[in-house]
Amino acid sequence: MRTRTLVHVAALSAVGAMALSACSNSTSGGGLSGSASSGGGGGTTYTVAFEGPLSGDNAQLGINEVNGVQLAIDQANAKGDLGFTAKLLKADDGGDASKAPAAAAQVLQDATVMGVVGPSFSGASKAVGNIYGAAGLTIVNPSASNGTLQTLGFKTWHRVVPNDYAEGPAVADWMAKKFKKVFIVNHLSDYGAGVAGAVEKELKAKGVTVQTAGVDAKTTDYGAISQTVKQSGADAMFYGGYDAQGALFAKALTAVGFTGARVAGNGVKSSVFTAGAGAAGNGWYFSCGCQDATVAPSAKDFTAAYTKAFNTPPSTYSPEAFDATNIVLDAIKAAKAAGKVDRAAVNDQVNKTDYAGITAQIKFGPNGDLPAGTGTVNLYTQKNGKIVSLGDVSKAS
Repeated sequence: MRTRTLVHVAALSAVGAMALSACSNSTSGGGLSGSASSGGGGGTTYTVAFEGPLSGDNAQLGINEVNGVQLAIDQANAKGDLGFTAKLLKADDGGDASKAPAAAAQVLQDATVMGVVGPSFSGASKAVGNIYGAAGLTIVNPSASNGTLQTLGFKTWHRVVPNDYAEGPAVADWMAKKFKKVFIVNHLSDYGAGVAGAVEKELKAKGVTVQTAGVDAKTTDYGAISQTVKQSGADAMFYGGYDAQGALFAKALTAVGFTGARVAGNGVKSSVFTAGAGAAGNGWYFSCGCQDATVAPSAKDFTAAYTKAFNTPPSTYSPEAFDATNIVLDAIKAAKAAGKVDRAAVNDQVNKTDYAGITAQIKFGPNGDLPAGTGTVNLYTQKNGKIVSLGDVSKAS
């Protein structure tokens, strides 16, 4: 508790210091930068910020999401009925909790920012949830799935995907039908430990024998843990971690001759994993409270527009980021219609969300998460170098 308090005070101090500095380090897109300004669509410009990894090992997830944000903004501006011009501000936190306060400071320097989509990762979200809350800036999160984030008192927290306490048990129930002994490995991050713990608890409740181990996220040699997994005699392995590390793990498991099933949480479902793991990634399963927009009928138009705009199909969490952005834009529009646009008014409108998105009908419970029992956890697998959807994990064979 002492450590968390000191980190929080330091983060707030960093925000205050950076807010007094020049704005030359900001990165904007889709419109003018700076304070409230004139523009098309009604004469005023409001900003939606994206915070997530746009550099480093985890950049692909951030790119997937920020493209969804940009597409939502571009489409809204083109439609012309917002009554204001929307723009995008990009804040790169590298997916790193230690860099998240600086990214939040960048966001908060711009007085036109009325909402933030992100942070992409759970650790980063934990680091800045109170900072955004203290500023009254609404968060609509498309991907950070740690199951405790909604309990930490973030005043402006909202999340459009099921958290790990929904995803973990769902994939564990699927595994319990198929496997008797499972080895769980997590890379000791807020996300990895959270989803691994949820899977462990549910597997044990279903009578499955479980062994566990933690591997630091900075590890690049997965040989030792792969040998441990093989020697355990487990008929399946679950990994709570991220894509680049998962690719290294996949190769190491293949190298030592582990023949059991390989299952991972949403953090591994990525083209980074596919490219890095190569043939060793084939046969892996992934759980994710995310939609495959390339096959979902509700996302057909989105997929076509995304592919045209970015010369690549949408990927993990692109549609969720698109929905999250449209929720923020609708909230700004509703606040404007009610006569006042400021951060508090926009957050109040987000609280009232009942949005028919391409991923789901989205509402928020009192804690900012999806109401219990809503949201779908899907199962994916990699076949011949491509990750494909197997549909709702509760119905998967």
